[in-house]
Amino acid sequence: MTKPSPGPSSPPIEPRDFLRQIVVRDLAEGRHRHVVTRFPPEPNGYLHIGHAKSIVLNFGLARELRQAGVEARCHLRFDDTNPLTEETLYVDSIREDVRWLGYDWGEHLYFASDAFEKMYEAAEELIRKGLAYVDSQPEAAIREGRGTVKTPGTESPHRDRSVEENLDLFRRMRAGEFPDGAHVLRARIDMASPNMLMRDPVLYRIRHASHHRTGDQWCIYPLYDFAHCLEDAFEEITHSFCTLEFENNREIYDWVVANVTTPATPRQYEFARLNLEYTIMSKRKLRFLVERGDVDGWDDPRMPTIAGLRRRGVTPAAIRSFCEMIGVAKADSRVDMGKLEFAIRDDLNQLAPRVLCVTDPLKVTITNWEADRVDWLDAPLFPRDVDREGSRKVPFTRELVLERDDFREEPEPGFRRLVPGGEVRLRYGYIIRCDEVVRDDNGTVTELRCSADLESRGGSAPDGRKVKGTVHWVSATEGVPCTVRLYDRLFSVPDPEARGEEEGDGDTGPDPDDPPFRRHLNPHSLVERPRALVEPSVLEDDPDTRYQFERVGYVWRDPETGRGERPVFNRIVTLRDSWAKRQEGAGGGGAPPKEKPAPRREQSGGPGERPPVPPEVRARAHALVADFGLEEVDAEIVARDPRVEGFYRAAVDAFPGEDGAGPLANWTIHELPPVMDDRAPGELPFEPAELALLVALVEDGTVSNSGGREVLEVLARKGGDPRAIVNELDLVQVSDDAALLPVVQEVVRAHPDKARAWRGGKHGLLGFFMGQVMRATGGKADPERARALLEETLAEGGEG
Repeated sequence: MTKPSPGPSSPPIEPRDFLRQIVVRDLAEGRHRHVVTRFPPEPNGYLHIGHAKSIVLNFGLARELRQAGVEARCHLRFDDTNPLTEETLYVDSIREDVRWLGYDWGEHLYFASDAFEKMYEAAEELIRKGLAYVDSQPEAAIREGRGTVKTPGTESPHRDRSVEENLDLFRRMRAGEFPDGAHVLRARIDMASPNMLMRDPVLYRIRHASHHRTGDQWCIYPLYDFAHCLEDAFEEITHSFCTLEFENNREIYDWVVANVTTPATPRQYEFARLNLEYTIMSKRKLRFLVERGDVDGWDDPRMPTIAGLRRRGVTPAAIRSFCEMIGVAKADSRVDMGKLEFAIRDDLNQLAPRVLCVTDPLKVTITNWEADRVDWLDAPLFPRDVDREGSRKVPFTRELVLERDDFREEPEPGFRRLVPGGEVRLRYGYIIRCDEVVRDDNGTVTELRCSADLESRGGSAPDGRKVKGTVHWVSATEGVPCTVRLYDRLFSVPDPEARGEEEGDGDTGPDPDDPPFRRHLNPHSLVERPRALVEPSVLEDDPDTRYQFERVGYVWRDPETGRGERPVFNRIVTLRDSWAKRQEGAGGGGAPPKEKPAPRREQSGGPGERPPVPPEVRARAHALVADFGLEEVDAEIVARDPRVEGFYRAAVDAFPGEDGAGPLANWTIHELPPVMDDRAPGELPFEPAELALLVALVEDGTVSNSGGREVLEVLARKGGDPRAIVNELDLVQVSDDAALLPVVQEVVRAHPDKARAWRGGKHGLLGFFMGQVMRATGGKADPERARALLEETLAEGGEG
């Protein structure tokens, strides 16, 4: 039974975008007592991230309304009116994609082809009303007769055929008497209309082709502008959402619905399509890449298809979060790829256990360690700022491997990893010193012979000396050989389809076999590391587990590899938006490690080459370095947009304390873009001073980093005083020992067995205790103070 619509004073859902505002208004005014939306893909290819936006909008809106007590549903409908391009394969893949994203259509699965008979009857109705006629002109003549935007069209010589002749010809078209192109059915509207689409548009064409559902039953097929609106009307769709390129089609949509007998009168509303940087959204162009072999199929993890994102390891929750983040707008714009990557990281940060993997191994021999000795170290699965528990055992042996890039014979300034004669801390393990460097006949470093401080188990020097660097490692004898595929952005420029001089010389036009966008393919979009080693704990996990390979990125096991095979891990996303820094180059200290590039890539350029920086940007960046001591790459990012630079400088001036330039640069680069939603800094509902105050609250420990991000989201929505928002959301960190100590003591007392195990050497359990403290304080405990108090309490035997 349809429930009454809530009144205007209590909207059933938050009207956070213009489409939801329309739905709320229609319910409030009684125009509709229920809502029906639809997702209507054409089954001629795989869905991509742009379709995901429409799926989340249509299915998500219906779900929101149902949860609010309003009768609502979303249909899945296949717009299968072109037999030449559509296949059952694509139908199956689309159904899988929608379900994988977390939505279900229930009994409301429809095909346009199921309504072909009704559409045919509607066409005959238009003929009988004198509103449609059979045109026998060639296609080129019809196209020329439409005129231009400045000149009216020319009426067809067949426009005034009688109703009887039109019905006879149309029925003979259906009967298969004529070849393709002999006749078409056109609407009889207005050849002088300013809207070119209203100049007697074609409604039906002859196409002798077998259909994936109806076989050879039909040889005439309706065109989109005729079929789509009728499908909406037959299904009694209340709100037909489509992207802006169909805005001009709305007039023909309304004309057809108004002149044909249908059970409902749907309305079409347009919103901006998703244009994502560093990729393309055209199914035709994506198919070109597949057919040319530039990618390894529609589910290649570099592709923007939902199948590709799924194989890469992106979760449905991350895609839904991204679609909610970018929202729904009325104007087309390009969305920063960093927003999608932010949504993916934000999702994986909470669910991905941390493990050690070395992708480019350099052998290390611990000379003062017995050959057959294995020390199983405790290592937490999650960092202290993630409220999840668990640990795993990591084997420490005589032979280890480090990342080759973590060693320098001639280190550049600021290098804090291993050097000859220097010390470094092995994560969760021991402090080691490099005593000898071994080379092969070519002078390449093949082994480091090191000694371990055997009293430094867990990473702390017994004499209190400072060891600045920490590196990850894996046992060479206990580690699991694997391949790591380092996936990156498919294209090397933000807008691969931008027109430029390269698109043809004179009148020759671009080469159809080598379109301009293909020249921007990123030759380093896939780098394989076939000699990687990962810690053995991963063998015990479900193959669907996502991991964070420390300092490598978030990964998961490629679903195309089975359990008995050598593991292959796909990098889902890097640990932070380091695109600009990777563009800076490999850095000093010798040649970069050899890498296996993706096949079929011959273009020059890549991570080893720094992209050109406009002189004016470089000048502003140099000023930022001189004024605030920023890293050059960070300065260039801030300086790219003068408006962002101005906002940043004003925030630095307003920072209530000393040395706010570095933290503010970090927030400006990494935290501000995801909440800007294509707005300029000056269009945000808060001032630079508010950002400065927020960052100061994070820096002085009043609020955690994650809490600070929550406050920034509120600021981006409605502005306000950061201090008031912190208090309103109850985000103030508990850093007072007097308040924290009782919580810590209670947590330790509640787990006496684990406390004794910690004192027995299982120091990885500290992560468990941190999780308990965070849970007890609602995540508000100051991590540093909580950790220190836990170590003191555990060491004292505080479990009683």
